[in-house]
Amino acid sequence: MTTYRDAGVDIEAGEEAVRRIKGIVRETFTPGVLGDLGAFGGFFALDKKAYRAPVLVSSIDGVGTKLKVAVRVGRHDTIGEDLVNHCVNDIAVCGARPLFFLDYFATGTLKPAIVEAVVRGFARACKRNGCALIGGETAEMPDLYKAGEYDLAGCIVGIVERGDLVDGSKIEAGDLLLGLPSTGLHTNGYSLARKVLFDRFVAGDTPELLGGETVGEALLRVHRSYLDAIQALLAEGLAHGFAHITGGGLEGNTRRIIPERLRAAFDWDAWSRPPLFRLIQETGNVPEEDMRRTFNLGVGLVAVVPEKKRARALAILGALGEPAFVVGRVEAA
Repeated sequence: MTTYRDAGVDIEAGEEAVRRIKGIVRETFTPGVLGDLGAFGGFFALDKKAYRAPVLVSSIDGVGTKLKVAVRVGRHDTIGEDLVNHCVNDIAVCGARPLFFLDYFATGTLKPAIVEAVVRGFARACKRNGCALIGGETAEMPDLYKAGEYDLAGCIVGIVERGDLVDGSKIEAGDLLLGLPSTGLHTNGYSLARKVLFDRFVAGDTPELLGGETVGEALLRVHRSYLDAIQALLAEGLAHGFAHITGGGLEGNTRRIIPERLRAAFDWDAWSRPPLFRLIQETGNVPEEDMRRTFNLGVGLVAVVPEKKRARALAILGALGEPAFVVGRVEAA
């Protein structure tokens, strides 16, 4: 006799994981959430009276090989936070506020404690962003993943008034590019970073450049959310567009919102790169072009702001504790 458990799938472990996370997930529920965890679908009732012409904005993403760092270090309580914030930023730059989030967790052997830690990260970020975690999927696939490894994906849905959509169409020559600092690599460039750093260091090493922080700690710094900063600038009409700096770096991501007749001109000496980026470049002798195309280099968000509104924009961001700085300007192509 051969059972499902003999084939590598433990249904009881799955049920235990759900039991552990139900209360955590419920803490994220907002007034629009209907039902509870465990249904075949997640239900969310839109408050139609709050919008004139609502547009739903959605995005789906993962966290790449940052997962391998989490597994190597044995810390799983922040990687879910990374994923939620990444997804929030992707719709926030369009002017949207997040409504709800759904996750996908896949692994070779299900460990309820790891699932719980990951979901705690999801919940923490969802609550901070005013976003409900309304469902997900946990899959155990022993022939697909190595022992101890897992994968994550997340889907987010947000909302914005049609007239308030931000698509970069208002960007003009002369606009300034304001950079908001990143907390680290965020969720991009980890294949290169891991190859360079783990060929030389172990996760617990403290290279002098990191000022006492371990390599593992530096690599696991949480991908931050820019929702509050974006919404504050939009509330006063201070921004023509935003770029979330992910894979492709500053130039590649800013190019996505700049009209064809224009270009983004960056002043690469306008800010000091955080030590982690210097450590990667120096340790691996990584070419400058690769650094610029792979990493955010310390700038996680670019806000495109009219020159005449610079002082007000910097004041608004400063009040939020955001040390923004000019990283370039928009020019004719």
